[in-house]
Amino acid sequence: MSIDYILNITGSMLEGAQMTILLFLIAIVAAIPLGFVLTLMANSTSKLISWFANSYIYVMRGTPLLLQLLFICFGLPLIPIIGDYLIMDRFVAACLGFILNYAAYFAEIFRGGLLAIDKGQYEASQVLGLSRWQTTTKVILPQMFRVALPAVSNESITLVKDTALLYAVAVPELLHFAQTAVNRDFTIVPFVIAGVIYLLMTLVLTLLFKQLEKKFKFE
Repeated sequence: MSIDYILNITGSMLEGAQMTILLFLIAIVAAIPLGFVLTLMANSTSKLISWFANSYIYVMRGTPLLLQLLFICFGLPLIPIIGDYLIMDRFVAACLGFILNYAAYFAEIFRGGLLAIDKGQYEASQVLGLSRWQTTTKVILPQMFRVALPAVSNESITLVKDTALLYAVAVPELLHFAQTAVNRDFTIVPFVIAGVIYLLMTLVLTLLFKQLEKKFKFE
């Protein structure tokens, strides 16, 4: 296997990796705040809001992401009357599916972070005369994010790997280019290169989150 061949297919797969990275960035930027909103809704004093948020989280975590992607891409357009208005570009539909799915997982992570905070923190804040807003923003949220950060890191790495599901809805990402090269050239080298690219992406994420954990640890 020549070096030129490896460089050529690596270049084409890096084009696919751009789509992978773009999906990851869109999904992570949108899913984390949406997950936090879902956490607030799930803990709402309104039974209706709480029921809706918890039901949503249960459904999204209880069904495969692949099924959700297929439903959004191919199922929504089949809905009577409104289906024609729900046809989306495949990449847009995939982004929506990832955001909705991962928001549910991040919501559970944030809920765990809130549960880990001792009730004494709330009482101490009241004694200090802090308002509810000050207690939430200055005391509770920083501690919640500190506790949740390792789990957010793990979920983010999982998100990078799950981007390979774009292949199932015909979005040309990293795995698509690797599979095309394998079928064309009858060699497993493209799969190996794809694996290395995924490892490099997860390595960058791992190092980034470790730095964030150190920062929060010493604050």
